[in-house]
Amino acid sequence: MSTWAILTDTTRCIGCEECVKACKLANDLGKDVPRRWKQRIDDLSSTRYTTMVRRPGDHYVRQQCRHCLEPACVSACLVGALRKTPEGPVTYDPDKCMGCRYCMTACPYGIPRYDWDQPVPQVRKCNMCYDRLLQGKLPACVEACEQKATIFGRRDELLEEAHRRIREAPDKYLDKVFGETEVGGTSVLYISDIPLDFLGCQPELGEVALPKLTWEALSKVPYLICGMGGVMAGTWWVIGRRMKLAEEARRLSMPGEEIQREGPQGTPSTENDEEKQGT
Repeated sequence: MSTWAILTDTTRCIGCEECVKACKLANDLGKDVPRRWKQRIDDLSSTRYTTMVRRPGDHYVRQQCRHCLEPACVSACLVGALRKTPEGPVTYDPDKCMGCRYCMTACPYGIPRYDWDQPVPQVRKCNMCYDRLLQGKLPACVEACEQKATIFGRRDELLEEAHRRIREAPDKYLDKVFGETEVGGTSVLYISDIPLDFLGCQPELGEVALPKLTWEALSKVPYLICGMGGVMAGTWWVIGRRMKLAEEARRLSMPGEEIQREGPQGTPSTENDEEKQGT
C-alpha cells in the first residue's frame, strides 16, 4: 500500500498561515524568537516546523520537511535518531540523538534545524504529526487549511489528483509535480504555477535517492582498501628486496674488504686468516 503523503497546491494558498499556527500549537513550539543565526524571523527554526515563503506576484508557498521516500538524513544518522516509518513520515527520537548534525548536512532541501539556545540541543523538524496519524487524525496543518491548498492521503492517489489538475488546467500549472521523482521521490508533493527552485526543487538534485549514490561509493571502499593494502605490501617487498641486493653488491665491489665467515668454533674468521693457517 502507498505511504501517507501531503499535496500542496500553491495556486490555492492565500498566505493566511493558519497551517503554521496549527503546527506550532500541535507541537507546543511557543513563540518565534529572533536569533542572530536566522535569516529572518519566519524562517524554519526550532520553533517553526513549517513556514510560508512569500514570492513576488502574491505567491505563497509552504515550506516543510519533504519526508523523502529514501531520506538522506536517516542514512546519515549514526545512532538511528531519525527513522523512516512504514507509513511514510520521517520521525525523530531526541533520546537517541548525539547532536552530530550530520542530518542537517545531508538533507538536500536544508530542512532540519538545531535547538541552539537549549542547554541540551535537539534537531527540530516536521514529523507530519505522526502521533496524530496513528490516532486516525489529519496532520494539524492540513486540518487547519480552509482553502484546501494542502490535502492529505495516500501518495499514489495524491499523484493521480495532482496530474489530473495539471491535465485539466494546463494554463494554470507548470507541467510538473514537484517531489514526484526528485532524489528518489518525497512524501510532500507540490503543484505550482511558478518554479520552486527556491525550495531546493532543482533539476541538479537528480532523480536517484542520495543514499543510493553514497552506497555506490561506500560499497567500493573495502575493495579499495584491500587493493591498496596489496599494492603497498608488494611495493614494500620489492623495495626491501632491491635494497638488500644493492647492499650485497656494494660489499662485494669494495676492494680489500674482508668477507667474514664462521670458523670451526663458531668464531668469526676471515679469508686472510684461512690463508695464514694453510701456510
